[in-house]
Amino acid sequence: MKRTLILSSVAFLGTAGVMIAAANAQNLKNHDSNAPVNFTADRIEVQDRADRVLVSGNVVVTQAGMTLNAARMTVAYKNQPNGGTGSNGVQIDRIDASGNVVVTKADQTARGNVAIYDLNAKLITMLGNVALTQGSNRLTGGRLVMDLNSGRSTVDGRSAGGSVPGAATSPSGRVSGTFTVPQRKN
Repeated sequence: MKRTLILSSVAFLGTAGVMIAAANAQNLKNHDSNAPVNFTADRIEVQDRADRVLVSGNVVVTQAGMTLNAARMTVAYKNQPNGGTGSNGVQIDRIDASGNVVVTKADQTARGNVAIYDLNAKLITMLGNVALTQGSNRLTGGRLVMDLNSGRSTVDGRSAGGSVPGAATSPSGRVSGTFTVPQRKN
């Protein structure tokens, strides 16, 4: 009997985790990666020959209701021929953020040491001590991948690429979570 109870509890927590992750991810589903990207920071350096912008100091980037905060960011872009579709013919391809990275949209918050936002693939990958929260529900691990097309978020215990500065495996190498369970009437 104990074994059945334990397995049932594990199955319930696994199901709750999937439901919470799915609810969290719906905030990101169909995010408009073509929307304008707005920056504020203490310092912005344009390196036009390298097709990148270095942004540092209290960096805040917003796009279509999503906010990305970090200490530093590198924005990779390319110039579009004949003016292109972006502002002044510039298309942002990727944003690399580091230093206390926080991504928020609606009631969902994701935190990590490092984040890579691939605007073309519509993926945000966060590495190192990641935490995904919605209200009092929380998942933690080493890596978080948010698919902005499907709204699916995946957390695992180990970060990818040991050579990424700031990326770290979760302390246990595993994913952990806390989920609020609705109170039931007895």
